[in-house]
Amino acid sequence: MFINNCFENTNNGDYMKILITGARSGIGYETALALLKKGHFVYLSVESGEHLRALKRKEELKVENAKLLKLDITNEDDRNKVKNLDIDVLVNNAAIGIGGSLVEASMDKIRKNFEVNFFGTIALSQLFLKRMIKNDKGRIVMISSMISEITFPWLGIYASTKAALNTITTALGKELKSVNSNVKIVIVEPGLYKTGFNEVMLDNKYDDENSVFKDHRKKIYNSEKLKINAFSSHNLKSIVNKIVKAIEDPNPHFKYRAPFIQKIIQKGYIIINK
Repeated sequence: MFINNCFENTNNGDYMKILITGARSGIGYETALALLKKGHFVYLSVESGEHLRALKRKEELKVENAKLLKLDITNEDDRNKVKNLDIDVLVNNAAIGIGGSLVEASMDKIRKNFEVNFFGTIALSQLFLKRMIKNDKGRIVMISSMISEITFPWLGIYASTKAALNTITTALGKELKSVNSNVKIVIVEPGLYKTGFNEVMLDNKYDDENSVFKDHRKKIYNSEKLKINAFSSHNLKSIVNKIVKAIEDPNPHFKYRAPFIQKIIQKGYIIINK
């Protein structure tokens, strides 16, 4: 049944049509649920057929205002299959995390992280931006990360993908502003959340038994795991609310961050390390 909830939005309609990439679980999935409950039409996209089949089994997605799609943003054929979707908002949430030292990381791993988090994201955005600019309406929401501005050791690869995304998104926003476009560009920077993403990135740093850092691995691993467990928020509501606000607000901020306490820590870290 269609969830009807009429309200004023940036496109002067009763609801918006929104495409979310990387919506299999975590922040993307919870954001989709929140938007569906508000009456928006949401395209939930996932990377593989296996993930798509898993989503189709979820009862909360068996509603008329949800459509599930297989979309690997690094695959040109997949991107072309969705480029004609009539959407008002694109939420670029799909991302992977490659951890480890730049001393030993293979170029294949580094390229893979950039292919998803940066190149695939930009390529997909371009497909919709051209139409949005022509129609003088629409919105792109980039899901970045607080780590883009407070790089930690052993996380430089992932952090650099998000830093690059922030930089090019900032330039894009200025380009649109310079031509008085009504297309909105927004960055959302989540902090640490207990979604499993950070844990996977932590584990994949230490899969090389021949690492030059092998004598330090256990200490580094235990220290980082302690930090993740101590600072990660288990409740995704704070970041989901920010993303929904970034989508719905007629005059959104350029950047949103959550959770609040991590935002304060981020600002302090930046000041101390200047």
